[in-house]
This record gives sequence, structure tokens and C-alpha cells, in this order.
Amino acid sequence: MFESAAPLREEFARLEAEMADPATHADQGKVRRIGRRYAELSGIVKALDHYDQLKDDLAAAQELADDDESFAAEAEQLSTELEQATERLTRLLAPRDPNDSSDAIMEIKSGEGGEESALFAADLFKMYGRFAEHRGWKLEVLDVQETDLGGYKSITVAVKAASAGAPDTMPYGVLKFEGGVHRVQRVPVTESQGRVHTSAAGVLVMPEVAEAEVEIDENDLRIDVYRSSGPGGQGVNTTDSAVRITHLPTGIVVSCQNERSQLQNKEQAMRMLRARLIARAEEEQADAASAARKSQVRTVDRSERVRTYNFPENRIADHRIGYKAHNLDQVLAGDLDPIVTALQEADTAERLSV
Repeated sequence: MFESAAPLREEFARLEAEMADPATHADQGKVRRIGRRYAELSGIVKALDHYDQLKDDLAAAQELADDDESFAAEAEQLSTELEQATERLTRLLAPRDPNDSSDAIMEIKSGEGGEESALFAADLFKMYGRFAEHRGWKLEVLDVQETDLGGYKSITVAVKAASAGAPDTMPYGVLKFEGGVHRVQRVPVTESQGRVHTSAAGVLVMPEVAEAEVEIDENDLRIDVYRSSGPGGQGVNTTDSAVRITHLPTGIVVSCQNERSQLQNKEQAMRMLRARLIARAEEEQADAASAARKSQVRTVDRSERVRTYNFPENRIADHRIGYKAHNLDQVLAGDLDPIVTALQEADTAERLSV
């Protein structure tokens, strides 16, 4: 039934051999790419082996049941297990985003709502930080622009897993559904009359890609340096260490002022640029693809309202899948797993229907 998966077995065996070759480890970029694909295929190959074993065991039990009725119950149990294994393998083999096994770069920006929006952006960052901690991921702040009250006009972070894993457990495969407009309904700290206000923050999630995976011509870049501003200690406002990079062919602009040296800021800005270029390429592919494909990748668009956080009712609602729960306090404390699972299941159903 799954004969078409045979090339995946062959690829898995080839990757296993490459990982065992000492020469491979001279190129750490190659090691990461191989490790990421190996982890992705590992679950599929194990599921294939389990399916084949169950199929053989069922055939044997059915043959023995003709002579001994005691094997009939075993055959029935094996038949149920084979159905479950078939369903699991079908889900694993459904076409998916090749970037799901990647680490992620997440950008959170304040939107409509002024200072309250910036404070909500800071709350979102804390929420994702706690969620990442629960998952054993590491957060690295690449760039941040703070407000006077401790909110964020903008904050960009890299989210990295400790090691390669299955696509559904990796930062981009999990967090990509967070992209879009997040709306908050609550009484702002700046509101003296106790009235509930609505504001929003935008989230953009992109796969982090290695330098070798994205070709960028230096002649296509305009690099400007300027003086850093905002919190940061003695180095701020004294040297032109902040870096702004404009990618001329696309008009994409990234900037970084979080590090003390100009070189470090440039390196961080290039990481953000690579991620943005990948995200842009995906959007262009989606525009040329079917409506079903568009629905899978549209979450990279910050213009779409995806979720509402209602503080008075302690309610959270995800508008894409009709998810609602009255545990907003737990979600803000990092308990995003129920929402993530629901979104991943909806995405799997979408992919299986195409």
C-alpha cells in the first residue's frame, strides 16, 4: 500500500551512512541539514517498519486461525492495530512544508492601540518565552525597540531547539501558526476610567535558514549604520553600531541595534534578512498555488486576525479553527499546547484533503 515510500527508506539509509562518515563532520552546515532531514525521516521509517511487521503478523495469524480458533482473537487485534498504523502513516506521508523541521525567527510588533499595543506585544513575548522554556527551546533576542512603559514597538527573536526532531515538534513547525494579528480586549494600564479597550499586535514567524541555503548578492544590499537608541548601557548613543540593511531587489528592510558591535549587528540583521526572503518566496509560491495551499501558508501574513485574548472573560479564541477556551491566564503562562495541537490537527486534515 505504501510502495511509493520506498525512496524514503533509501534516503534514510543514505543519510545514516553520511552521518557515520567522519568527512561529513568537517562541514557543520551539512551536518545540520543532514541531521534535520534524518530526524524528519526517522519517524516515517519507524512507522513503515511497524506497518510492515503488523501486516506480516496479521497474515500469519489469519493463516493459523484456519487450523486453530485461538488465533482468531489475535488476528482481530492485529487488524485493529494495522488500521491505526495505516492512519498514522498516511498522516506522516501527507505533503508538508519542508521548513517545518527548521528553527524559527519570530517578530512581534505593536499595532493599533499605541502604548497598550506595545505592552501587549511584551505580554506575547513573555508568553512565547514561557512556552519555549516548556519545550526546552532557547530564545535569542536579535533586535528590540522598547517603549517608556516597558512595552515593545518591535522585538525579533530566534527560537532554537536543542537538537533536531520530528517536524511537529520543531520551532517553525509549531510556531508558524502564530503568524497574524493578535487582538487583545482589556482595561489598559493607561486607562483611568476602567473601560475595556481593543488593541492588537502583529506576529510574523519565519524559518531560520543557514547562510548556505539562501544566496544573497552583496551588490543587492545597501547597508547603513547609525547610532543606537533606547536601553542598552554605556555603548548606546556613543557609537554608530546599529545596522540597517536594505535588499534592493525586494525592498525588504531589516535593522539591528541590540549588539554592541557593528559587525555583530550586521550578522544578526543578515539572519533576519535570510528569513524574510524565505518567507517572501513562500508567499509568492502560495499566490501561484491552489486555494488549499494558500490556506496553509497564509499565517505568515501579519494582516490576518488570528486570535483574540479577552481578559475580562479570561477567554482565548482562535478564529481560524473556532477554538475557544476560558483559560487565558494559563495560556499567557505558556500553556499553548492545546491550541497548538488543535491547529496542527486542522493543518493535517487540510493537507490530507488536498
